[in-house]
Amino acid sequence: MPHDVNLILTLAGGLSAALVLGFITQKLRLSPLVGYLLAGIIVGPHSPGFVADASTAAQCAEIGVILLMFGVGLHFHLKDLLAVGFIATGGAVVQISMATAASMGLLHLLGFDLLSGAVYGMAIAVASTVVLTRVLADNHDLHNPTGHVALGWLVVEDIFTILLLVLLPSVLSPGGQFWSALGMTLLKLGALSVFTLVAGQKLIPLFLGYVARTGTRDLFTLAVLALALGIAVAAAQFFGASMALGAFLAGMVVGQSEFSARAAAEALPLRDAFAVLFFVSVGMLFDPASLLQDWPLMLVTLLVIMVVKPLGALLMTNLFRKPARLGLPVAASLAQVGEFSFILAGLGISLGVFDQRVNNALIPAAIISITFNPMLYRKAKELAQKWENRKHGDHAEHDACLVAPGEGDRALVVVVGYGPVGRSCCSILRHGGMLPVVVEMNIDTVRQLLGEGLPVVHGDAMQAEVLRKAGLEKAEALLLTSVSIAAGEVTHIARSVNPHVPVLAHTAFVSEARSLRGQGVDAVFSGEREVALAMAEHLLRTAGAPEVYVQSELARVREKLD
Repeated sequence: MPHDVNLILTLAGGLSAALVLGFITQKLRLSPLVGYLLAGIIVGPHSPGFVADASTAAQCAEIGVILLMFGVGLHFHLKDLLAVGFIATGGAVVQISMATAASMGLLHLLGFDLLSGAVYGMAIAVASTVVLTRVLADNHDLHNPTGHVALGWLVVEDIFTILLLVLLPSVLSPGGQFWSALGMTLLKLGALSVFTLVAGQKLIPLFLGYVARTGTRDLFTLAVLALALGIAVAAAQFFGASMALGAFLAGMVVGQSEFSARAAAEALPLRDAFAVLFFVSVGMLFDPASLLQDWPLMLVTLLVIMVVKPLGALLMTNLFRKPARLGLPVAASLAQVGEFSFILAGLGISLGVFDQRVNNALIPAAIISITFNPMLYRKAKELAQKWENRKHGDHAEHDACLVAPGEGDRALVVVVGYGPVGRSCCSILRHGGMLPVVVEMNIDTVRQLLGEGLPVVHGDAMQAEVLRKAGLEKAEALLLTSVSIAAGEVTHIARSVNPHVPVLAHTAFVSEARSLRGQGVDAVFSGEREVALAMAEHLLRTAGAPEVYVQSELARVREKLD
């Protein structure tokens, strides 16, 4: 069969199976990752029926890993790690050490050497970013102390994973040149980091700024993807580092610029598609029949993931004297594995550290842990609340949402567009003690506002990620101030982010107002209507009409134009 037909069949079959099973698992209130892994098993060579091409799926999966790491870098901020301080750093290090030590001991009993146990233990010590953020968001804990500690913990694990991806090939290189290989790797890693973070800090935003000024969304999307893939390949070709690290550093640079929200909204949906193919490709490696032989390894893996890891996290939160309402949910949220565990396990297989048996144990253990993690998290929260109530009475303190200093008491309003109407609205809002956050596509306007110290997000309001970045989830209102905005479509997207936010829209024509109100816009202000009212009021006052008559006529015109 021609290669291009193989590619199309693999993409169509893999994505279709992932769509169906992801939808089913979502309806069952499970993580879609479970569905994607099951889809891989179904289209894999060990199941009857359609068999996807493994090499094609693996190549797509490599792109998925690069874009996945770019996305991690895009949302990685050093301040997030510093905010939770020693508990995230110390806790993650101790938890990884406990999981690694337990794996070394348990796998040694199953006939593995200590090196194999160490690499495997480090792989399953890392939790899934996708699963953890989904669980926190579903339980409304993403923006409180529990969420901040869990995410900070995950950031440390991500950094650890990146270092492993870079160092393992050199450390395990043949010839026994351990220290020279390690030193050369660290030197190249430093050179790549300096080049990307120093030179890239100037060049990448400059490049994206030129592309953004064209006003063409396709070009901006292509520019972000070219940066992610290009720097990833350059990291491997010129610095001898992993492509994953290059993509992560590229994401960090873009994430620290004014293009972070737009890059996440417009370029990263493609990441999600390729990331799905990554999980499908992992599922294809699993041979269900192997469980008859490899079930002891699977049980050991599950023991480390769901018992040793959460116990390590709970131990560290207790050592840092954190309350049970924080410690128990954080521990439960980390009792799962995901994307990086599979990447590290695959690296171990390619380096000859262990064989395919680890995938046959890791995949079912991952499916089980991901499936039960949301339920485990909810039970941990309930148990923590009961413990706090018993300890402190019914008035136990709850986690308070963390709000940026100086902004907590100000009502937030998202203003889309910074033309004459948008500028006037922002000025009135600021004078009224409210906090307007502007969403603007013009990069020069964005930089001007940033220079003035005003909150602004560069991106298209048609993207939910951009609206979230602007704070729509906690906004008092959404103002659509430009007539060029597709107000009805933006309103629909805004309702998915914040179902109760009032939406006010500016339109050019009276005829559009009724249609927009039918699409959910709460109040519509048309240029035709306001000009007619202003001219009528001026004419009546100039003619000396009584105030009562002026107001009644204006009310009549408003009713007619509405």
